Amino acid sequence: MPAAAPVQPQRRRLCGAALRGGLALAGLATLGAAGGCALLVPPVLPRMDTLRLPGPCPGRSDTLVVMLPGAYSRPPEFVEAGFPQALRERGLNADVLIVDSHLGYFSDRSVLRRLRDEVVLPARAQGYRRVWLVGISLGGFGALGYAVRHGSEIDGVLALAPYLGPRRLTQEIEEAGGPRAWRAAGRDTSPPDASDELDRELWRAFTHPASKLPPVHLGYGVDDRFAGAHRRFAELLPAERVRTAPGGHDWPAWRALWQAWLDQGLLADSRCAAAPAA
Repeated sequence: MPAAAPVQPQRRRLCGAALRGGLALAGLATLGAAGGCALLVPPVLPRMDTLRLPGPCPGRSDTLVVMLPGAYSRPPEFVEAGFPQALRERGLNADVLIVDSHLGYFSDRSVLRRLRDEVVLPARAQGYRRVWLVGISLGGFGALGYAVRHGSEIDGVLALAPYLGPRRLTQEIEEAGGPRAWRAAGRDTSPPDASDELDRELWRAFTHPASKLPPVHLGYGVDDRFAGAHRRFAELLPAERVRTAPGGHDWPAWRALWQAWLDQGLLADSRCAAAPAA
C-alpha cells in the first residue's frame, strides 16, 4: 500500500453565515467557487460512511475509538495525520472507526441520532466494552453534544479545538464574565432559538454541577482562532483534562495534542477482547 500523501494545511474557513446559525441549519452550507456561502436545501442523507481500522488484536479489541472529522475534512485525513498509527506505535489495542459525519448531518440535525443509531449502539451490540469519541472542530462539537445527550452510552470524549457555538453566544458568555457567571446571571435560561439549541445546551450542561457527563478532555492550539472560547470552556473541566499545543486550527496542533494525550495514558488500559468460551 503506497504511503499516504502528507496532510496539507487546512485553509478552508468555516462559512461565517453558517456558523451564525449555530451549525444546526435548515440548509446545507457550502463554499462557493468564489469563497462565498450558499445555502441549499439538503437531500435526504444516506447512512454515514465509515472507515474501519482494526487494532493489533486477533479478532477485535474491547475498545472502539470513534473519530469525527471537522466540517471540511474527510476520514482519510485522520490516517494521513497518523492518528491510528499513533495508537499502534504505543501498543494500544484499540479499534478505530472514522465516521464521515460531515456538515450535512449537522445541517439536517440528524448527526447525534445517526451517531447513536449507526455507530455507538451497534458497537455496544458487537461487544465493545469501551467506546470513546475523538472529535476535531465540528466533530468535537458533535462529540460534546453526544456526551451531553447520551453520555451514559460512551466512556469518554477527546475534543480537539471544538466548535463551541456562534460568536454571539461566546460573546454573551465572555461579557457575563465566564460560563459560570453567565449561568448564575440567568443568561442561559432564555429560550434558545432553533438555530443554537445544542450550543446553549452544551454550555448549560457543563456549568451544571448535577450534570452526569462522561470524562471529557479538551485540547487546542494556543493560536487557534477559537482559542478564546476554548479557554472559557476549559474553566469547566479539571485542569488535568486540558492541554494546549503550539499552533492554530490545523492538523499539526491536533496531531501533537493526540500524541500527548496518548503518552499521558489515555486509552492505556485497552486490551484485546476475550475469546468466546468453547
